[in-house]
Amino acid sequence: MLDSQTKKIKVLIADDERGARLALEVPLRLSGYSVTAVASGREAIELGRQGRFDVVLTDVFMPDIGGLDVIREFRRVSPETKVIAMTAQGSLEIALEAISEGAVDFIAKPFDIEQVMSVVERAAEQTQAAPDENEAQLSDSGLIGHSPQMVRVYKLTAYAARTDTTVLIEGESGTGKELVARSIHRYSRRAARPFTAINCSALTETLLESELFGYAKGSFTGANADRPGLFESTNGGTILLDELGTTGPSLQTSLLRVLQEKEVRRVGEHEPRKVDVRIIGATNTNLAQLVERGEFRADLFYRLSVLRIKLPPLRERGLEDLKLLVRHFLKKYGAGLQIADEALALLARCTWPGNVRELEHAIEHAVAVCANHLVRVSDLPEHIVAQVPPAVRAATAQRPLALIDDRPTLDELSRRYIQLILAEAEGNKSRAAEVLGINRRTLYRYLETNGAHAQDGEPDDNDSIASSAEN
Repeated sequence: MLDSQTKKIKVLIADDERGARLALEVPLRLSGYSVTAVASGREAIELGRQGRFDVVLTDVFMPDIGGLDVIREFRRVSPETKVIAMTAQGSLEIALEAISEGAVDFIAKPFDIEQVMSVVERAAEQTQAAPDENEAQLSDSGLIGHSPQMVRVYKLTAYAARTDTTVLIEGESGTGKELVARSIHRYSRRAARPFTAINCSALTETLLESELFGYAKGSFTGANADRPGLFESTNGGTILLDELGTTGPSLQTSLLRVLQEKEVRRVGEHEPRKVDVRIIGATNTNLAQLVERGEFRADLFYRLSVLRIKLPPLRERGLEDLKLLVRHFLKKYGAGLQIADEALALLARCTWPGNVRELEHAIEHAVAVCANHLVRVSDLPEHIVAQVPPAVRAATAQRPLALIDDRPTLDELSRRYIQLILAEAEGNKSRAAEVLGINRRTLYRYLETNGAHAQDGEPDDNDSIASSAEN
């Protein structure tokens, strides 16, 4: 079962380089840590005296008070805090000195964000007394997960937030493209200015053009007054153009002009207006393939995809991310609720064509119909349960934990696979043996050895002959 409680790990970053602070702060925040970032060792020490931090990341070389002094002070006032030293001037001597002063680890710059996340996670675990195996940090941004694919998304999001470069976010529907775009804006220099999102597939091209670029009075029937478009009203901020692959040639030409010239022209006007807007594109189609087919402008594609962020589908993110997401949505829609092991195991067997959005709706539905404090299989939406074959559902209910064990042995994997094939074959040994690439007698022997017995009759003569030939 998933616990509904979670502990927020407090991380302090001390680095005089703003880019380095941001490169650490964004992915850590997106992973659910509570992060405070300061530009000097003096500020870090002052904060350490005022309150407790679980983990400190400090640069060794800073103008006023260096990282070694930060390590010494935290060791004095907060010995339980885990301090990690960082420097671009890495050497064995500096590493040894930092470790001798009390640092638990040492990271050389330029650092790999996946390495940093791993080091911070290990340090955070050391600060928790007997942590529950299901305990994890949940992200306020809505981007949940610790899988390698998601860590890469966090890293690229951090890179994007540090610059004003154009970003193209790719991924299936429901994977969280708008969440990434909002995070980029939130941690960028434009955070205080507007963020606007528009779905390009929801409007006709004519309406979309007037919505984005605005129009002049009298430019068409119903245009009774001048109206600025979204590019103008979002000036200084960020605009997300979702489902870009649905736009037509005319609008693509206008978008290219905005990217190249930083100006817009209202419908019905001839004079352009300057705008300062960061454009983030999003698509659930492969724009590169559309370019090859001549359905999307190549020059616009290259201008949009200066930085590309690919969001993985939920089915490729692994069990741990699924569990974290389930826990997050249970907390969001039903504080105090837990989920039964067999229900979680069934969710792990789904293909999730609607990705994280579909999972969220499934949990919201389950919370709404749940009769007590435990979400069961019967509480899940019918279309979700229907994704799993009946025989597999039965096997899941009997051995829910075996299906979601993270580190099974090779023998266990073989046993599970054979059970799964048998379940999908609805107990038909001949059909299962055919799928497994063995004869039925061999399958019988395996089942007997593992404490199971055939129930659909004895092997026929052909199976015996095949078995003898194999032997």
